[in-house]
Amino acid sequence: MDTISNRTDARKAESLIPKRTRGRQSVAAQLAYQEQVEEFCSQIRKIRGSLDFEVSARGWCYILEERGASNADFTTIERLLVACRKSGDLPIDICAEDEARAAEHVEELDEADPAAFAQDWINYVRDRAHHQYNPVSLWDDSDYYCEMWVEKIDLKSLFSDICKRYTIPLINIRGRTCLNSRAGTMERFLKRESEGKTCVLLYCGDHDPSGLDISGSVISDIEGLSGATGYSPHGLIVDRFGLNFDFIQAEGLSWSDNLVTSSGEDLASPKHPDHLKHYVQRYPSSAPARSRPTH
Repeated sequence: MDTISNRTDARKAESLIPKRTRGRQSVAAQLAYQEQVEEFCSQIRKIRGSLDFEVSARGWCYILEERGASNADFTTIERLLVACRKSGDLPIDICAEDEARAAEHVEELDEADPAAFAQDWINYVRDRAHHQYNPVSLWDDSDYYCEMWVEKIDLKSLFSDICKRYTIPLINIRGRTCLNSRAGTMERFLKRESEGKTCVLLYCGDHDPSGLDISGSVISDIEGLSGATGYSPHGLIVDRFGLNFDFIQAEGLSWSDNLVTSSGEDLASPKHPDHLKHYVQRYPSSAPARSRPTH
């Protein structure tokens, strides 16, 4: 049954992702391709309407992988998303903005006249400003203090609301956290430990060789800045809560039956330069080859 299901998913993905025929395109072929693009855009909008978090271009690849796409399709999907956003076939914001590339200091003009502007501020101070006053930390009565690191902007978007509600600092480490953000976490941990709290670092990343390697090196990455920050992680709890094998099994998430990367190279091949690296060789032999968070 699994084999039949996988083949069905593959056919669905093949029909969803527009593919040009080889060689010079006839008028009929161009029209057929455009119809595929329109259907692709329609399905992307439909999927986006069912999600309650923003999705990056790479995140769309993972979502379509859940529907049968393979790593080999990722470049095609990303290029198609760019083309459709440029043409207007898809909204520009169908892909989450890269926070590292977001514009800052954009000018904003007030449309209200001076009297209305002043009245709005009077109303705000009278009716709502007190809600911004926060003299007591939510963590004061807790024995623990938590922060969260995630591996992708999609996951940051997914967890943003719950982290905001409970004032849990949330960082997209994008593979490896930068020194500044890592030091910031360590300085906050140092302060909270001085208050007698146990610090917890929640981590959510990919369930693939490199993703597991990153979570396994969190402590050593933090230790590398101990001299600069004064914080030692000897009492730190690192909880990798996703994406883990038991969750994948329980939720019936799909696997890619290979170790092919998005560049088309195969980590399982002895010819791959990373094949003999410890995180590839230690990847669970009992687990399917690869999986990523797609929901």
